[in-house]
Amino acid sequence: MDQASILKIAAEACDDKRAEDIIALNMQGISLVADYFLICHGNSDKQVQAIAREIKDQAEENGIDVKKMEGFDEARWVLIDLGDVVVHVFHKEERGYYNLEKLWGDAPIEDLSFGVNE
Repeated sequence: MDQASILKIAAEACDDKRAEDIIALNMQGISLVADYFLICHGNSDKQVQAIAREIKDQAEENGIDVKKMEGFDEARWVLIDLGDVVVHVFHKEERGYYNLEKLWGDAPIEDLSFGVNE
């Protein structure tokens, strides 16, 4: 499965659980870690966990290998490694503190107009 399909599945899983401010950064040529970072946040520990669980479930249902998931129990910053796509699910308070969008400000924002947040 290509990166765009993985990104779409993960973004739609975020949207299904009402994640807020869903953005994708195109990290190609910027980071060796992944081609895309998908970033979103939830407003409570339970919502952060629900978003992360939905991403994991949807990935597995679509045959995408979930290489690693970290931070689920704490629910402050959950990182889900889908290979070429790394998903960052923040608690609202943590997102502003870490501000990955600014840290990786030179990364172009990917168009997620395929149904997310419409």
